Amino acid sequence: MKRKILILSLVIGMNLSFSGCADYLDSDYLFDERMTTEDVFKDKEYTNKWLARGYSYLADNSMQDVCSKKTIPFNFADDMYYGDENDGYKKWKNGEYNESGLGDNSKWIWLNAYRGIRQVTILLNNIHLNQEFTEEELNDIKGQAHFLRGYFYWILLRTYGPIPIVPDEGIDYTLEYDEIASPRNTYEECADYIANEMIKAASMLQLQRDMQNISRPTRGAALALRARVLLYAASPLANGGAPEEVQVAMVDREGNPLLSPTKDERKWARAAAAAKDVMEMNHYHIYTTGRREHGDIAFPSTLQPQKDPENHFDEKPWPEGYMDIDPFESYRSVFNGAISAYENPELIFTRGRNQGGEGINVMCIHQLPRREGKGYNSHGMTQKQCDAYYMNDGSDCPGMNDMYANQPGYENPLRYNSDPRPTDLVTEEELTNYPELGPKGVGVCKQYAQREPRFYASVGYNGATWNLLNADESKDEVKNVQIFYYRGDPNGYKNTTYWPRTGISIKKYIHPDDMSNTLQTAYDQSRMNNSKVDPAIRYAEVLLIYAEALNELSGSYDIPSWDGSRTYTISRKIDEMKKGIQPIRIRAGIPDYTADIYEDQTKFRIKLKRERQIELFAEGHRYFDLRRWCDAPQEESAQVYGCNAYSTKNMSAIFHTPTVTPSLPSIFTTKMWFWPIHHDELKHNKELTQNPGWRDPE
Repeated sequence: MKRKILILSLVIGMNLSFSGCADYLDSDYLFDERMTTEDVFKDKEYTNKWLARGYSYLADNSMQDVCSKKTIPFNFADDMYYGDENDGYKKWKNGEYNESGLGDNSKWIWLNAYRGIRQVTILLNNIHLNQEFTEEELNDIKGQAHFLRGYFYWILLRTYGPIPIVPDEGIDYTLEYDEIASPRNTYEECADYIANEMIKAASMLQLQRDMQNISRPTRGAALALRARVLLYAASPLANGGAPEEVQVAMVDREGNPLLSPTKDERKWARAAAAAKDVMEMNHYHIYTTGRREHGDIAFPSTLQPQKDPENHFDEKPWPEGYMDIDPFESYRSVFNGAISAYENPELIFTRGRNQGGEGINVMCIHQLPRREGKGYNSHGMTQKQCDAYYMNDGSDCPGMNDMYANQPGYENPLRYNSDPRPTDLVTEEELTNYPELGPKGVGVCKQYAQREPRFYASVGYNGATWNLLNADESKDEVKNVQIFYYRGDPNGYKNTTYWPRTGISIKKYIHPDDMSNTLQTAYDQSRMNNSKVDPAIRYAEVLLIYAEALNELSGSYDIPSWDGSRTYTISRKIDEMKKGIQPIRIRAGIPDYTADIYEDQTKFRIKLKRERQIELFAEGHRYFDLRRWCDAPQEESAQVYGCNAYSTKNMSAIFHTPTVTPSLPSIFTTKMWFWPIHHDELKHNKELTQNPGWRDPE
């Protein structure tokens, strides 16, 4: 008997995603409730609309990796903050929220992900009815559906930890809730399921998309996501290293552990092999631009490359060295829209401009200065993140993290042990000694001078120049203006909402053209640099996955490639680790690690974590990295430091001396390891168990 498509939409899913299904067939998609399954999937247009509906769940604000939304803190950890006067963000950071979340976001991530899973599962179970697609088109559609199903599960897994896996054949909707209740699968089962979905997707997906379909996954996207998922599964939290309080509480109704209580080193080898699958495609590359011999303040000429005594990067052309590239522009252009997503050889997967209401453009508005740039002047960077960036010769900045002296994991440097002191300001006479600051570097604190190129592409330090290319003098706009955050300055503290709490802003994702927009038009993506897309997965991450996974090995493992066409012998080989880490360092324009770093597993692990902190800043990784490494209790609870933003210009030394930022809370408790499962879902599914630190519904 033919069934109505509305009813079928309830069949394949879970009782825990039934809520809100009455309006499931959105009128925008022109589905008539009288249509049958056959009616929809025999029709090419309706089938494409059904798939498009699956993508719509991925674009929802609650599912974003990089966004400005104050109640989705996945892009805000110990590195950056949401600075608006908003109680939601502070409540999240203080742990002042319950199992209903804040604004029901904990519920909507769960619901939208399972709705997306249901949507594409229905397609996979019925696409065979269509005779209008070619075999190639049919495979591609199925590949996209497998990718989306795996991606939705990935969002659930990273957010809630182990979750129930819906049977691929669906669930009998005629049964009662209690009869179809499903327990949580283990983390390993979830990761393996997602990895297998990505293998299925990779076997069907195209190698490359045309410009109109850039936001649809490719074979490389499936394989890269598989590498990320397997890396998380190999990391301490899921692989025998979870704190006891988490391990004991993360169990099913029978008391079986959902996180592995023992370490399996082979999981690291699987992650390394998965990353190597992407590398062996020889399809993706780290993006670089050539040296610029002449430039201006917005697009400066390339600085003389730094000497590299270890591997002589300064004497070799790309990709063996940085003598012929511009590290600053190379890194900046990956994010700010200078190159399109289609032309970017580093971009593996992106939502493109389909980012909901809280995409990259909105985040940029929160970063732009208030007066000159007409932005919100509120998102900012912590002193910890600012200190993480290297000096241009690869050394640490003077007094790096001295505010955490005597705390576990931190050394005891002195911020004032150098001459000149880092709190000194650059004078007009000294400016030629600091070409990286440009012609408008007077008055900049010397702790911001002579830093690595990624620093200048990412950090809106006090006195940095923001490039307003099309200044309107009639509106009192200034071209290429220095922005200071001293108390009383136009963009500093003035007892209003619009000022960076740490006195350190963010330039990543900002293109010089963006300063030409006004607050009224900035929400319109087309009025901002129109090529700006989210870097959901990029090749630099894959390389870092490879280096990290190899470093954790003590033995040798034979791991088959994704399609079984070859077998990799995976072990901790320094030459192989360099294939992962060196392209990142070279593109950044900084010297290689010394031999003792590569030879020592612990030292390299520390460097690798820092490299991810810098390279992947503001891309939605740090929040989850700290948890999978089990570093969150220390790092997230450490007090947030920044400049003393309440100081005026005549108190510059005090301004630039790190101080606690009291308005930015820092706490980490048991309940912050994973997002809470909403009480509605726990009531619907009697087999579900709540996450550590949270209570079950009464």
